[in-house]
Amino acid sequence: MTVTETRVSTSPYLSGNFGPVREEITAFDLAVTGRIPEGLSGRLLRIGPNPVSDPDPATYHWFTGNGMVHGVRLRDGRAEWYRNRYVVDDTVAETLGRAITPGPRHGMGNGTANTNVIGHAGRTWAIVEAGGLPVELSYDLDTVTMSDFGGTLPGSFTAHPKRDPHTGELHAVAYYWEWEYLQYVVVGTDGRVRKTVNVPVPGRPMTHDCAITETQVLLFDMPVTFDLEIAMSGVRTLPYRWNPDYGCRVGLLPLSATSGDEVRWCETDPCYVYHPLNAFDLPDGRVVCDLVRHPKMFDRDRNGPNEGAPSLWRWTLDPARGSIHQHLLDGRGQEFPRHDERLVGRQHRYGYGAAFEDGAEHGAALKHDLERGTTEVHEYGVGRVTLEPVFVPARADAAEDDGYVMSYVYDATTDSSDVVILHAQDFAGEPLATIHLPQRVPFGFHGNWVPDSP
Repeated sequence: MTVTETRVSTSPYLSGNFGPVREEITAFDLAVTGRIPEGLSGRLLRIGPNPVSDPDPATYHWFTGNGMVHGVRLRDGRAEWYRNRYVVDDTVAETLGRAITPGPRHGMGNGTANTNVIGHAGRTWAIVEAGGLPVELSYDLDTVTMSDFGGTLPGSFTAHPKRDPHTGELHAVAYYWEWEYLQYVVVGTDGRVRKTVNVPVPGRPMTHDCAITETQVLLFDMPVTFDLEIAMSGVRTLPYRWNPDYGCRVGLLPLSATSGDEVRWCETDPCYVYHPLNAFDLPDGRVVCDLVRHPKMFDRDRNGPNEGAPSLWRWTLDPARGSIHQHLLDGRGQEFPRHDERLVGRQHRYGYGAAFEDGAEHGAALKHDLERGTTEVHEYGVGRVTLEPVFVPARADAAEDDGYVMSYVYDATTDSSDVVILHAQDFAGEPLATIHLPQRVPFGFHGNWVPDSP
């Protein structure tokens, strides 16, 4: 039996389209079916774990692989190029015989950045949570340097900063296993941290994401916590596990806060949240947050998010009572919620997501009309499933759903990938364009449309 066969038979997070690709490709003038909207000028970027060497399939955790970034550059109705590149952490450098990436390191990590890729302050960043620093990439996706934002970032960063559409600043909530607090971080439009506030928490929780409103940042303090026994075992895996006795709560911290003592906590039943869709203030002081809720995390399956299908909920936080009212918006399995990011922190009507069932099984794309309470489904065809969809407005002043839903789509019948562009107002209809890629893009985590001009 070959190594590959062993891996496939023992770890779902290394088999099929979860498995890594090893070749870095540059391809120009990609074939297109349909027509790419000519107003799209920029890069559709995506990142995920892609182990540079074969890990132990019995203990490999999906979240820990070396980062690989993928990108398609669009301009004037053409798909000019596709590129994929390793994010060169210390392990990648040693394994492939490449130069060590310059820049600072934080904690005990090797510089892996594998969870999100964004544009900010005129630069491209691969980012990760739990101790890793941002990694600056070139426009063509080569690794440039590891960064602490010019010495202004005091420690860990996050995979999910939220850009305030009115100020252009990034708001983030960071965590690290040594910290007995969550750290609220604000990164200015110049790419330098202008503010940090430490918010004490009783344990060391895994806090994957955050949300903001016009006035507050939401901090998710949930029952997946650091486990010293796992960390000290010598096994290279993620040292966090389900801790049902820890409690489950969301903190509301004013964006203007200067002390963690200003946080107000709202409690709910044990569950786990990776990704909020969006949040906004209500006039009476309550806060609405739409999010994807998992029943639990890393309890039965310690190597990936496989504890029952997650679903879309609306949580209404009442800081006066310290409580959260939960309302199910859509019960089908789904993840990777996105919306029109011109409305970050403001009331939204539409949300998008990817079907995501038990076993991290990917599927169709979803569009939710939260005003009408309806959901449209886009089926990509037999054997074809979407990765995280990204909404791009057609123009700066376009209506909330007047724009494009773009995603990488995997075709199991051909073991290949495309980028598919839908019009959001004809979501279930035929794609506007399908861009054919020279290799498959593995299931990973997140990405963004980074326009060539703001």
